[in-house]
Amino acid sequence: MKTVRIIALREDRKRLLEHLQDNALVQIKKIEKSAKGFSRIDMTSQMQIFEKNVNLSQQALRILDDYAPEKKGLLASFSGRRGIDPDEIGVIASKSHEVMTICSRITDLQKQIVDNAAEQVRIKTSLTQIEPWQKLDIPLNTGDTKTTAVFIGTLPQSYTDIELAETIAKANSKLEFEFEIEHTENSMTCIVMFVPISQKQTADSILRNLGFARPMSPTSHTPKEKTRRLKEKSKMLAEDSAKIKEEIISYADKRDDIKVTQDYFKIRTDKYSVINSLDQSKHVFVLTGYIPEEDCVKLEELCHRVATCYVEFYDADEDAPVKLKNNAFARPAQNILTMYASPSHDDIDPTPILAFFFYFFFGMMFSDAGYGLLMAIAIGIIIKKFKPDEKMKENLKLFQYCGISTFLWGLVFGSFFGDAPATLYNYFSGASITMADIIPWPTIDPQKDALTVMAISIGFGLIHILVGMGCKFYVCLKKKDYGGAFFDTGLWMMLLVGIAVLAIGAFSSQIVLYVGAGIAIACAVGLVLTQGRNKKGFFGKMIGGLASLYDITGYISDLLSYSRLLALGLTTGVMAQVFNMLSSMFGKSVFGCICMIVIMVAGHAINIGLNALGSYVHTMRLQYVEMFGKFYEGGGKEFEPFSLNSKYIKIQEDK
Repeated sequence: MKTVRIIALREDRKRLLEHLQDNALVQIKKIEKSAKGFSRIDMTSQMQIFEKNVNLSQQALRILDDYAPEKKGLLASFSGRRGIDPDEIGVIASKSHEVMTICSRITDLQKQIVDNAAEQVRIKTSLTQIEPWQKLDIPLNTGDTKTTAVFIGTLPQSYTDIELAETIAKANSKLEFEFEIEHTENSMTCIVMFVPISQKQTADSILRNLGFARPMSPTSHTPKEKTRRLKEKSKMLAEDSAKIKEEIISYADKRDDIKVTQDYFKIRTDKYSVINSLDQSKHVFVLTGYIPEEDCVKLEELCHRVATCYVEFYDADEDAPVKLKNNAFARPAQNILTMYASPSHDDIDPTPILAFFFYFFFGMMFSDAGYGLLMAIAIGIIIKKFKPDEKMKENLKLFQYCGISTFLWGLVFGSFFGDAPATLYNYFSGASITMADIIPWPTIDPQKDALTVMAISIGFGLIHILVGMGCKFYVCLKKKDYGGAFFDTGLWMMLLVGIAVLAIGAFSSQIVLYVGAGIAIACAVGLVLTQGRNKKGFFGKMIGGLASLYDITGYISDLLSYSRLLALGLTTGVMAQVFNMLSSMFGKSVFGCICMIVIMVAGHAINIGLNALGSYVHTMRLQYVEMFGKFYEGGGKEFEPFSLNSKYIKIQEDK
């Protein structure tokens, strides 16, 4: 990685930045303070306008998706961004004002729908409140006359005419009153009561003690008239909302224009963010950034082609980002690595090792030739047909390589959609054969040879751990930490090898056993003598050395964790065989054949979904915990060049 400084004329700033953004060669270095003699232009207000437009377009797209969902196929998410010619950006810019006007209109229409919906809720509440008063032939807000006080409201319990009359009379026998019950239910009674105006205060006191409450929304219309008006208004609002929805749907053909305009404003936001951090004088500006060494010539040619400028390169500092460089086999696994952590400058790039073991262990866990072949072919078709973006393409290739590994391991284990070929042959012929009778090469059956597969799994686990420790050995040598390389790593590697040879000798010959025991004992003595070397005093060094041998339990635990290779492989095979067995239980009839097809397709689809996910997760765990834990530190910063951070479009490269 190199640091680059570009000094160019201010009049070339726009053109140069656009080409740098199109080519994605340089990661801009943000410097807090401007250099002496330079200043910076505050582009915050312009960036806020662009961000506002991005948010507005996103909101408009969400609204369109609600009312006029975009028709997409099941695999449409794999499609890449639409390629456009660089000159088309100018066309998008010229139409941006018109498109943003449409976005504003869509959001305003949605606001009207929301307001109408809120008004409908209020109308519904009012109708509910006025429903008990439908018998009343005077307005709810009817007031007193010169001679009569009028009380219209509710009591918080159910009364009959007699009960209410007795209750009021009992409260004050001298009160003169007339009332009418309009509606009654378990916890409410709606009444209209008339008393002489001179007794209004007395009646008010009595009713208050009974919990009397006037209507919350009294109206100058009779309840029936008010109900009619509310229903008419509700109908008008519904019709208005329907028309608004139709208008929103009419903008569905503008969806693509909104998408590309959104990307246009995202691109401009990023560009102005860079301008915001540039040192500038009256005539020139200075741009500083990081660039991979192999792109330096390309950048220099680009700069001199589009601007009058001076370009210089020098060694990058410790804060420089890291760009991974791998071949087509290892590149798909880079995302797995960066999910954990990008390598620092002191680390090695473990992607090739990670890729090999990821494909290898995934295939061993999934372990079905049919599933692997299906994965590899399906992903190949998706890549060819949909032409996904580079990142999606690499993710798909990861699973394609895993599918190839799965296919090969399926051949080793003699599994093709479980035992589907044998099941189908037996179903239609009435014979009783197994997969071993069909496959012409020797296979390993994980169900019958579980101990063998377990030994193979742990053997591969030992190799995996030793490779991780070998990486640690190399890193220590690179740092000139020879003690860490030979004593802290090398002796442990030899001890594990000695234990493995000893275990093999226990089942083969005494000579091998003695050789393994000799290696293990010699390495154990070496660890005792060297692991406490940093402690003070003779006893401190010896105790530290002896205590280090306890770490062997950790290595044994790590090795046992590779038993998941057997467990996942067994799970995939057993589930496949169970679905095959279930599919053949309905007899040799038309109904039985239909059931067989349905159960096989559904069952194997479920098995693929569950066990592919399980294989992915557990394979990743073996990489992160068992191997990376031995040597990998991470902590680096991934190279993120100044580029077109777009969602829907990409600039087609010049031919």
